[in-house]
Amino acid sequence: MPADRLTTLEIRAAEQERTIEELSGQIAEQWTVIERMQRKLDALTDRFLALEEQAAPDVPVTKPPHW
Repeated sequence: MPADRLTTLEIRAAEQERTIEELSGQIAEQWTVIERMQRKLDALTDRFLALEEQAAPDVPVTKPPHW
């Protein structure tokens, strides 16, 4: 009976170790995707700001007519 318990615990530990390794791999893959998406977002933000600057008319700073 104790040998069966030991075997069961060893199997469980091995399965948990495999699961942890799989999850670690998935996290690493997701982190890579997140970094790639962040770079794309940064590039799109820069592009949007550049386009916004080009499209915005230059408004001269003047005093209102009632001054």
